[in-house]
Amino acid sequence: MGLIYDVTDDNFEEIVVEKSYERPVVIDFWAPWCGPCRVLKPLLEKLSGEYGFVLAKINTDENPHIAQEFGVSGIPDVRIFINGKEVDRFVGALPEPKLREILSKYIKSEADKLLDEAKMEFMAGNLSKAEEIYEKLLQEYPENKKIALEAAQFFIKEGRLDKAVELLDSIKEYHKEYFSKAQALKELITFKKWCEELEPENELDKLLKEGACLALQENYKDALEKFLKVVQLNKKYKDEAGRKSMVAIFNLLGESNPLTKEYRKKLAMWLY
Repeated sequence: MGLIYDVTDDNFEEIVVEKSYERPVVIDFWAPWCGPCRVLKPLLEKLSGEYGFVLAKINTDENPHIAQEFGVSGIPDVRIFINGKEVDRFVGALPEPKLREILSKYIKSEADKLLDEAKMEFMAGNLSKAEEIYEKLLQEYPENKKIALEAAQFFIKEGRLDKAVELLDSIKEYHKEYFSKAQALKELITFKKWCEELEPENELDKLLKEGACLALQENYKDALEKFLKVVQLNKKYKDEAGRKSMVAIFNLLGESNPLTKEYRKKLAMWLY
């Protein structure tokens, strides 16, 4: 369980410094008049319960000395303390996926631990155990779209496409940080069909089948090479299947991934 405190000059040392030797402490500098602070507050409180960190809320109007000492110039301003030292910070009301990304560098939530366990069971070939863990996660965290995405990816690999589509359809366009990846995972269903059912009639079909199988194995670099070759040989083939497959992998990996950056450039060279 996470612990949530209102921190002042009087208890700062006890709550922030001393407790940071026991578990990570997240400081939230806020003020009652701050709109973005009201957006961020419930997210941090929710994640405190999931990740088990101490949430130290500091009202900058009532505690200006602490804010000045930390050089706070805009709020919300969030700092992460571990073993008495600040290890990270950000300013502004970040979306939940970004918050999870930052926190996961220092702390694993119970859900993240279970996701890691499910992946290990899958890699070890214990498919029924992996499925059991994913089902438990979906039941315990029904609103967690990251879990929905990872479970859908598992069910696609297992050929349970109806279950995967059901999970992916639950991610709507207003779930901005997850929607593009959900759409990309729907392309994995196409990859699954190509990998298992496509009977190659020519070199392009062979490349599509090989790329699809590699993508399902999460060997994205080699998959991108196969799909790029399709573009190079015939960019219009099967309604631009090569290009669309590459874009699907870009969406799965995210724009900041080095493979996305590398192969977007290579794709652009052959398209324009």
